[in-house]
Amino acid sequence: MATLAELVQEHTDLEGPVVGHLQRLVAGWGVLSDLCFADLLLFVPLRSPSELFVVLGQVRPTTSQTLHLEDLVGRVLEADDRPLLARAWNLGSVVEGEVVIQSRSEHARLVCIPVRWQDQLVALMTRESALSVGRRPGQLERVYIEVFDRLARMLSQGAFPFPVDEVVTTEAPRVGDGVLVLDASARVDYASPNAVNALHRMGVYSGLEGVRLDEAGLDQSAVSLAYQTRLPYTEEIDGGDTALALRCIPLLDNASMTGALVLMRDVSDLRLRDRLLLSKDAAIREVHHRVKNNLQTISSLLRLQSRRMPAGQARHALEESERRVRSIAVVHEILSRDTADEVDFNDILPSLVRMAEDLGRDDRPVIIDYRGEAGELQASVATPLAVVITELLQNAAEHAWPEGTGESDAGPELHGNGDLDSETAPGGERPLLVDVELYRTDAELRVTVRDNGVGLPPGFSINDTTSLGLSIVRGLVGTQMGGTITMRSDGGTVVEVVIPVDHPSDDLENL
Repeated sequence: MATLAELVQEHTDLEGPVVGHLQRLVAGWGVLSDLCFADLLLFVPLRSPSELFVVLGQVRPTTSQTLHLEDLVGRVLEADDRPLLARAWNLGSVVEGEVVIQSRSEHARLVCIPVRWQDQLVALMTRESALSVGRRPGQLERVYIEVFDRLARMLSQGAFPFPVDEVVTTEAPRVGDGVLVLDASARVDYASPNAVNALHRMGVYSGLEGVRLDEAGLDQSAVSLAYQTRLPYTEEIDGGDTALALRCIPLLDNASMTGALVLMRDVSDLRLRDRLLLSKDAAIREVHHRVKNNLQTISSLLRLQSRRMPAGQARHALEESERRVRSIAVVHEILSRDTADEVDFNDILPSLVRMAEDLGRDDRPVIIDYRGEAGELQASVATPLAVVITELLQNAAEHAWPEGTGESDAGPELHGNGDLDSETAPGGERPLLVDVELYRTDAELRVTVRDNGVGLPPGFSINDTTSLGLSIVRGLVGTQMGGTITMRSDGGTVVEVVIPVDHPSDDLENL
């Protein structure tokens, strides 16, 4: 469905501030519809022919039944369909009468109200309601209709909607929540039954008519500001276990303050929910913080244990495990800073790179470069991905330049022919260069790790390897993240991992 601005551009010559005026009217006219118990439609004449009108907006009341079941926005109507429109437009004044609703084949009461902006007639708002025969309205209905008439006069004078961008949220009070009508001195003229009930929950039991809100023990800041500035104001009154949202709308007549309409809503349940959510968010952050601390403790214990062991495979295995645990702790550290279940993986990658660069030696430094954006990832994806990248960088740093081309007693790792305890590497002081590239699309994330080492041995296959490191990588990518991994030689070793970014996996039980 086209927006109001699009309909105006297509059918009329209105532009700029006038369009903004009409948008503000449509954004907040639910109050008008509720006060008059009727449907409201907004019409503007077409640029050509001018006897045709297009419907720019439509709102139905929450206080009564609707007259129009169909959506009329964007429909172009002829003068025969709404004969009072042309008359009201030509006269520039309020016109009342009856009209036949074609979709219901029944008569309805129609009131055409001019909409002005800076003394310029720019649109017509129609109030359309079913005919009421033999029914005497009660006090509440009479008061609401009277307030609507006052707002309608403001509309025809160009004083309504107000020249500010009003943001009407789902929490904003509506007419059905509770209404107070104030006079020119900000004293209560009328209080609806729902308003009285809401004030009772705030501890106000005395009669309200003829008193000011501050005299009844309520905060009157919004009312005072509305009377001073002649603009609507909203505030929330906190009464301990009860919270009351209060919105004050000035009622003007030729720029003179004649009173105000106060809408109020009991939002105690909403605020209780907000407090519970904040408490839950704090608890989630605390859990991630404690998990991070526990993982760091385990990492420290593994590091202490490895330092007390002689050089060899056992010590190397503990060092590898310590780095894997530390990579998972990095993810939980990021999660502990926010309540979201997503993390920007580019905030995690620098820590993983630093851990791998620490594996370099004086005669063989490790230089790792990374580029691209991984974007926001679910924790269930970021955690195994951190372990995968840690494992790939660690293997590149340790085995891209093996001591020789003979087989290792430890079995093949990433390149299959390196000695884990090697202190030398071919090429003298030539550094090991590792490049990490991230490429994100709507459906997948592609991670490419490339080094300038000796490449893979002939006949190598990741699916046939029995090494622990590549088994972890293969399991995490294929089972946990539902992705694929390929390895090839191209001026070194190239590892490419492709994972779907919306994979539902959330645990590490298949390691």
